Amino acid sequence: MPIFTAPDGTELAYHLRGQGDPLVVLPGGPMRASAYLGDLGGLTAHRRLVLLDLRGTGDSALPADASTYRCDRQVDDVEALRAHLGLERMEVLGHSAGGSLAVLYAARRPRRVARLALITAAVRPLGLRATAEDRLAAARMRSREPWFEKAYPALEAWLAGTGGYGPELAPFFYGRWDAAARAHAGADEEQTNEAAADRYFAEAAFDPVATRAALAELTAPVLVLAGELDGGPRPGLARRAAETFRHAEFAVQPGAGHYLWLDDPDWFVRRVAAFFTGAAVPSAQ
Repeated sequence: MPIFTAPDGTELAYHLRGQGDPLVVLPGGPMRASAYLGDLGGLTAHRRLVLLDLRGTGDSALPADASTYRCDRQVDDVEALRAHLGLERMEVLGHSAGGSLAVLYAARRPRRVARLALITAAVRPLGLRATAEDRLAAARMRSREPWFEKAYPALEAWLAGTGGYGPELAPFFYGRWDAAARAHAGADEEQTNEAAADRYFAEAAFDPVATRAALAELTAPVLVLAGELDGGPRPGLARRAAETFRHAEFAVQPGAGHYLWLDDPDWFVRRVAAFFTGAAVPSAQ
């Protein structure tokens, strides 16, 4: 397990999987250890994944200053990883909350990004945020699922702030609520630093006007990939995010929730691999 040192002295770990050119992967959660990403559905056949454990998660150390959990404060960690890897420019993939970190890194270091993929990404740095109604509208698409009747009122309560997040909500984040999805969801609590998650999305972390202006300097190609059934972000919100970038592709994975590589790994890998190799998109997608 390789380790490098962040500018504030915190020791950070990353995990290498697969072969080929390196692809730096920033996990979501927020503040969930990178283990949940697995091999991204087999993307390891095309890229060597560099899976960062954000500070205070997985095999990375707890920082001395808890305020450094804030999303914008972790941009320096990503830059330190690039320097540690000896890369002049790097390809970056951000999933979910990790998409916010990836966007902030691209805004601050546009010339260090070769390609950027935002996968069902939270894009709060752009001033875009999934609303409760976005999530409820996506959830209603699942009304014929056997678990829906119990889960939907719990989702309403959670979004209204009158109920907590419980395991009955997990099916909304997966395109198929099968054994693989249940196992994946079951590992969430033990992989997430909840105290750090509360700090990650602090409002002070974001300045959308400044971030959008800085992204005008980003010339790298960008892929914004949404899940058809995902509520955060819904495809419409993801499309608005894609419009921010000078050279962006936008795509929606059919029948997928928030974890696209679990719902249809073949579709996901074909689409993402095509983007990172600069190949033509398969005609079926």
